[in-house]
Amino acid sequence: MSKKDRVSETPATAFLRAHKVAFTEHPYDYLEHGGAQHSAQVLGFDPFTVVKTLVMEDEKARPLIVLMHGNRTVSTKNLARQVGAKSVQPCKPEVANRHSGYLVGGTSPFGTRKEMPVYIEETILALPRICINGGRRGYLVGIDPKVCVDLLGAKAVNCALEE
Repeated sequence: MSKKDRVSETPATAFLRAHKVAFTEHPYDYLEHGGAQHSAQVLGFDPFTVVKTLVMEDEKARPLIVLMHGNRTVSTKNLARQVGAKSVQPCKPEVANRHSGYLVGGTSPFGTRKEMPVYIEETILALPRICINGGRRGYLVGIDPKVCVDLLGAKAVNCALEE
């Protein structure tokens, strides 16, 4: 793909290219608070295969990333137990932005400003392909979910709740 054909170059896509990861690009019209459900709908994807990147923190305000199906929520109680924390909660948007280097709604687990532990809902790893944020609002990339384990050291957790 030549530079002029690229939809967007972000820290996330630069990271993926540097690690020679093949990915597809999926731009869409961003909707404030639309989330993964909106992007799945406009792109014609199953929301179970669109993965959201959530920046959370433990009781000591240590940040972590959770990768979750677009149509599921995180059981913070189950997550805390599995990661050895007393509690886990979502970061405030401005804190999440500071940790990741991305704007909420455009957060990618790749190319973050700060290195953070990454946890991935285990059922995501059974999917052949996922779409995940490519580093800006209105932009997803399609990848093999095992890339998250191979490049980010993502640890599998079981903390999904039906929305």
